[in-house]
Amino acid sequence: MDILLDTCSVLWFLNGDEKMSTSAREIVLNAENTIYVSIASVWEVAIKLSVGKLDFNNGIDGFINALEVEDFVLLDISPIHVRGVANLPFIHRDPFDRMLIAQAMEENIPIMTTDSEILKYNISTIG
Repeated sequence: MDILLDTCSVLWFLNGDEKMSTSAREIVLNAENTIYVSIASVWEVAIKLSVGKLDFNNGIDGFINALEVEDFVLLDISPIHVRGVANLPFIHRDPFDRMLIAQAMEENIPIMTTDSEILKYNISTIG
């Protein structure tokens, strides 16, 4: 199964955070699943690191390296995704999450999230 992790999910997984459920962690660890991380999440992490709202071992390089070690697939942002954002109902205000929602819709893959605002959209989610 293809799965797109939201930013919190990828950070929780990489940091071994207990906020990620055991079942969600097992899904990510299942070698039969392809785990995607959006470039939007990488960009969001870079911004949060640069303003001191987030700490990750070895900064953005450490984060990107951790994604590679886990064999996560980076999902680029395409014009189709941008059009998708433009057509989304304005439920969620966070621009990064709006991009993730559009990507999940356009790629027809579920998004792993516990974000109550993302759950309001008509997309497949995994908690």
